[in-house]
Amino acid sequence: MATQAVTTFVVKLEERVMDVFFVLGYLGAFVIGMVLGLIGGGGAILTVPILVYLMGINPVTATGYSLFVVGASSLVGALVSMRKNLVEVKTAFVFAFPAFVVVYLMRRYVVPAIPETIMSVGNTVIAKADVIMVVFAIVMLITSVSMLRNKRKNIITNVSNYHYNILFLEGILVGVVAGFVGAGGGFLIIPALVIFAGLPMKEAVATSLLIISINSLIGFTGDIGVLEIDWKLLLVFTSIAILGIFFGGYLSDKIDGKKLKKGFGWFVLIMALYILTAEFIRL
Repeated sequence: MATQAVTTFVVKLEERVMDVFFVLGYLGAFVIGMVLGLIGGGGAILTVPILVYLMGINPVTATGYSLFVVGASSLVGALVSMRKNLVEVKTAFVFAFPAFVVVYLMRRYVVPAIPETIMSVGNTVIAKADVIMVVFAIVMLITSVSMLRNKRKNIITNVSNYHYNILFLEGILVGVVAGFVGAGGGFLIIPALVIFAGLPMKEAVATSLLIISINSLIGFTGDIGVLEIDWKLLLVFTSIAILGIFFGGYLSDKIDGKKLKKGFGWFVLIMALYILTAEFIRL
């Protein structure tokens, strides 16, 4: 009798804790959108950790969900930017075409083909989910360094000819990254648009949103039929992120974007180190 009472108490306690984590996860969705609205990128890098560590979603599934959240949120931002004539549509499609083809192939064929157990040495088992989280943490580290260095002011912005071949190759690289870890790849896209397409920073940021939305949403279609998708959770999470974008846009004129970007860069760096530590301890 006493054992049953203790078991019931533990189960109820676990349910309460999960409810709290879900609330924190949805708050995290709002933060993702708010950061996107404030600084034009970066917030999406938090999507996978929030889905995995707060909402208990498998890392492989979380990368698929992240593509949908990132794609839908970026599309809203791109549409707003298009109304302001900031999006270079031709350049976006030159970049997006190879990227969305690669990201679709990655999600539809490559990621599902990776075995669940990558390697087993003694009692140590390295699973596909572990590899994805480690690679994702490395992407976060690169993103954080990019934000903290803040070298974009020194990038050449006056290029006479479009370097479409280089943009094409960069699109393939972004497709591989986005397909494997579910991140938008803005930290790769924006510098490429500035250097090789000669776009001013505002246009580069706006154009990158259109590219990210195309890549991510088409890439997500590769997961349909492969992953078991909780549409209710995904749509609610995405809707909250989109609300965050509008709130972030409202705040963008009131908060110093440079200071915010640097602070967010440090936060992403800490998150990356936490994920790496957690994954190595698990091993």
